[in-house]
Amino acid sequence: MNKSASVLLGIVVVIGAISAGGAWYTGTKLEGVLNTAIADSNKQIQTALAGSNGTASIELVSLDRGTFSSTAHYRLKGEGEMFGGEPVELLFVDNIEHGPLPFSRLMTLKWLPVMATSHTELERTPLTEKWFVAAKDKSPLKGVFNLGYDQSTNGTFELLPLDTKLDEQSQLIFSGLKIDVAASAQAQKLKADGYMDSFKLTTVAEDQTPVQVEFGGLTLASNLTKSTYGYYMGDNTLLLSNSKTSFGEQKSVLGLKNFEMKNNSSENGTSASGRADYKIGELSFNDKVIGSAQMAVSLKNLDIPATMSLMQVYQAKLQPYEKAAAEAAEAGEPAPELELTEAEEAQVKADLEKLLAGAPQVALENLSFSTANGESRASLIVDLAKPQSMDLPPDELGRQLLALLDFKVKVSKPMLVDLLTVQAQMEGQTDAKLIADQATATSDMFSAMAVGTELAKLEGNDVVTNLHYANNQVDFNGQKMTVEQFSAFVMSKLGGGVAVQ
Repeated sequence: MNKSASVLLGIVVVIGAISAGGAWYTGTKLEGVLNTAIADSNKQIQTALAGSNGTASIELVSLDRGTFSSTAHYRLKGEGEMFGGEPVELLFVDNIEHGPLPFSRLMTLKWLPVMATSHTELERTPLTEKWFVAAKDKSPLKGVFNLGYDQSTNGTFELLPLDTKLDEQSQLIFSGLKIDVAASAQAQKLKADGYMDSFKLTTVAEDQTPVQVEFGGLTLASNLTKSTYGYYMGDNTLLLSNSKTSFGEQKSVLGLKNFEMKNNSSENGTSASGRADYKIGELSFNDKVIGSAQMAVSLKNLDIPATMSLMQVYQAKLQPYEKAAAEAAEAGEPAPELELTEAEEAQVKADLEKLLAGAPQVALENLSFSTANGESRASLIVDLAKPQSMDLPPDELGRQLLALLDFKVKVSKPMLVDLLTVQAQMEGQTDAKLIADQATATSDMFSAMAVGTELAKLEGNDVVTNLHYANNQVDFNGQKMTVEQFSAFVMSKLGGGVAVQ
């Protein structure tokens, strides 16, 4: 044996010895690491499901520990309305390669040491049997994750492609979905990126007419940080390139392109704020473009401890009450009374006062729809404040609760004509001149009625309403008045409208 070969052999022996020793050490520590991870996951699930009609948990069923690898079995349980009302149980098997150099990583030339590499798959049970068949007898849900010595995690979660008949009249074709995930120690920071190429569902409606739904080019992305209170704050994005829904005897097609949903949330001390934006780049009917749409909503200055406390009362009292009330309604019986102890009532009152003391704001910042010839838009901003007392008379309580209200609406008459034209075409009308004349006449009638009631004014081709309230003063379309005067004004106009009818 020459000198180079001897050195190479020595390196291989040393690496092998280190790997074997590290693998044995990992095996002895594995159960504690898994139990800690499961406990953290269950806390996060509990936080995520707060306020929902459902509960879920993960448990370690068994762990068969070896020197170089171990096999773990997990059980995921879910129950409540969000799981269909019946308990759901999914089983997973996890083949864990011990670090520092798992064989699968060596085979892909990944030499960075890790504590373990996990290969997790959904197990076949009577509940998941059809799902396995649809995935051609492979586990339809699986993931490969690497656990670092700093407790960080990275890997890939995958839903396999499916092509299956759901029943005699329904078929599902799914390209599969892959999500890359990376998390820091204790999942304090979390990033995820996913993509789905296509999804197609063919079925029938209640009237037995065919329905086909298609989605294409779905992208998911999240960049989150765990807050002081256990919630994840940060950015989430969902992008959908295109969607088509065909329905009815005529096989009409409703199309959508470039859908975006983006939301972000942040924490500042004990206060939370968030915003969500929605966009539709193009909405079409039977390949004819209708228009585009946008919506933006926001929430500011939300006191987190007070909100969490109110959520606990909701889960403990209101959710069971809502269920009992629904059951009573089905049975034709009177609804039960909501019962709160004096301590619970005092807690709710204190939480509401604390929530309002933070001056929360709820806003529909933008709701708009645009066509080729015009755009209509609406916005609403509501600022709340803490009243002197929660026991004030209703009228005075309302005045002190509402610090500011700003409401704006602009309806474009040309946009109405465009929409009414599409509606007539959807109903099967074909006379272009008749459609145009009817659409213009209806748009003019709407404008005349809105302006005639003095609840709106005409600015060019737009029907506009502006309402601003603060400090017990109302500014309505440029007219300043008190709340009482405004209420009397609106009632007189609505009453006049009823009288005319």
